[in-house]
Amino acid sequence: MTFSRRTALKGLGSAGLLASSGLHAPAISQGVAAKTLKFVPQSNLANFDPIWGTQYVVRNAAALVWDTLYGVDDKLQPQRQMVEGEEVSADGLVWTFKLRDGLKFHDGEKVLAKDVVASMDRWSQRDPMGLMIRGVQNELVAVDDRTFKWSLKKPYPKMLLALAKNNAPCSFVMPERIAKTDAFKQITEYIGSGPMKFAKSEWVPGAKAVFEKFADYVPRSEPASWLAGGKRMLVDRVEWIIMPDPATAAAALQSGEVDWWENPISDLVPLLKKNKNINVDIADPLGNIGSFRMNHLQAPFNDVKVRRAVLTALNQEDYMRALVGSDDTLWKPVPGYFTPNTPLYTEEGGEILKMRNIEAAKKLLAESSYKGEPVVCVVAQDQPITKAQGDVTADLLKKIGMTVDFVATDWGTVGARRAKKDAPGQGGWGMFHTWHAGADCINPAAYTAIRANGDKAWFGWPDVPEVEAQVTAWFDATDLAGEKAAIGKLNKAALDSVVYAPTGFFLGYQAWRKTVSGVVKGPLPFFWDVSKTA
Repeated sequence: MTFSRRTALKGLGSAGLLASSGLHAPAISQGVAAKTLKFVPQSNLANFDPIWGTQYVVRNAAALVWDTLYGVDDKLQPQRQMVEGEEVSADGLVWTFKLRDGLKFHDGEKVLAKDVVASMDRWSQRDPMGLMIRGVQNELVAVDDRTFKWSLKKPYPKMLLALAKNNAPCSFVMPERIAKTDAFKQITEYIGSGPMKFAKSEWVPGAKAVFEKFADYVPRSEPASWLAGGKRMLVDRVEWIIMPDPATAAAALQSGEVDWWENPISDLVPLLKKNKNINVDIADPLGNIGSFRMNHLQAPFNDVKVRRAVLTALNQEDYMRALVGSDDTLWKPVPGYFTPNTPLYTEEGGEILKMRNIEAAKKLLAESSYKGEPVVCVVAQDQPITKAQGDVTADLLKKIGMTVDFVATDWGTVGARRAKKDAPGQGGWGMFHTWHAGADCINPAAYTAIRANGDKAWFGWPDVPEVEAQVTAWFDATDLAGEKAAIGKLNKAALDSVVYAPTGFFLGYQAWRKTVSGVVKGPLPFFWDVSKTA
């Protein structure tokens, strides 16, 4: 198999030897100061509106610039962040929130309740939990400069989780004038109240993004824990250096030209582990679930028989080997959608994912409406996770008799194109690959990709009433047994209709130089409490 991992190894020979021998490859920037942290993100930051889309790379950058009312901690519990406190009426219908004192935006203006109201209005138009709140909302209004009220027609017990969750889109707070931008159009001004300011003048998409410490940020007094607690910046500047080629990133990390690499590919990990100046560890113990996302609105995947043909033929081991290589400790099959080893994990209805039967898939395809039309596979080549999966998929679809139109592009373009509902031949798409952090897949509350409410669903727009019925049953459940029953039925309904095709569960690495301290495990890179020595 010729996947990106293999290609990267070929290119690493000279670069890796140069780095390990002390002869530097061409420098990005020599003499990096101890107060500047150079970071290689998972992919290019092509756009920077954290509400408009759901790309992790945008969410990760946004967490530096914008803050949230609540933040989920490493126990997956919501904690106060921008708020000082909240009150809930006895009937659960009125939530009153008060902002903590001293909050400022990067332009020097105070954060006011009216900014929060506009921000929550924009966020709730794009986020599944936000849409649920809108569905039961009476009004969301500012009471005074630091107080706002959210009144509902029926209780919404998971309000704090909705405002704290780490999956995109997060409920980031922006100035009112920016938050009033149409939720389906991108913002062009990047002003937040988070611990870092975005240096827009230095932003070169495809090359670099820069964040500078916000001197007026007042952290909470509690210790930092994921998106909760005191976000104390110990460096003055964070530079994101875009390096789509893994060999180049590995060489730069070894030579000291960069400090931290978000997701080194597994084939390069043994080499990095041999370098006495580098730490390598699992990035997130909750891992990730690979995703083969199909467009339910357009042929051929608007036919459930075609989607089920894919699921019947799909071999998760092929995808996982492409992603993580031969290390069996880094992956496992998942006959469903929920994170393994978490309370709601289920395999109900998962038999189809255990079939791996090409001939049965061909038969299903022959019984479907598919007539040989090209399947537009939009696959990002600058993201190792998507490229590896895309190579496997191209081979899989050809094996079952489908015509493949393989569109090799970049992750930023995928992010823009997947939002289009046009026909595949008119700028739309048939399928794309992504992945979902395991922290997002432990229950339906923050699991955008599992929802199947048609036009309000995530890209692909599945419309499966039974899935939505079980999401509601989970929200209404009063105990774990009730939640498990709903999730079992949800898993089966989602597989029967193929909301999307899960390609397996996998763990990923992160790597950083030993001059850097404070790196923690989690679903995104947390830069607070990270320091660097010269």
